[in-house]
Amino acid sequence: MQQLVNVIESGLKKLLITLCALIVLGVTWQVFSRYVLQSPSSTTEELARFLLIWIGLFGAAYAYKMDSHLGLDVVVNKFNQQVRPWANVFAHVVVLFFAVAVMIIGGFSLVNLTMDPTQISAALQVKMGFIYSAVPISGIIISIFSLQKIANQISAIVSTGE
Repeated sequence: MQQLVNVIESGLKKLLITLCALIVLGVTWQVFSRYVLQSPSSTTEELARFLLIWIGLFGAAYAYKMDSHLGLDVVVNKFNQQVRPWANVFAHVVVLFFAVAVMIIGGFSLVNLTMDPTQISAALQVKMGFIYSAVPISGIIISIFSLQKIANQISAIVSTGE
């Protein structure tokens, strides 16, 4: 499981770097074409919006993996030292439930609805289902990270005998 998580984390990091570079290039081109060339690009605004969706969803998955999600820490740290490990497990189970129920199941429903030929973006002419596919994909990634965190936490609890 650890090897899979490492491969996903590495790929996610590279994907986020690439997406951030693309959004910077796209917005820079938009500003240049609008103010210097006096002919704004029709696709860069929509591209930036779609890239921001992907960056937000995949960035959330990466932040969860790196334990940078502030909300989980705030809730778990309210418990005393004896209960905190189990509260941590519970928090990761809640994240797993949300990722599966909302992001994966709901995300695939959203993708199926928006793969309709009439659901096409205005400027890029891309099926919206491709754009929204970031929801179930990031849900799968978060689920994998969550399963690893649950297994690691339970293993730590068992090894310390709490």
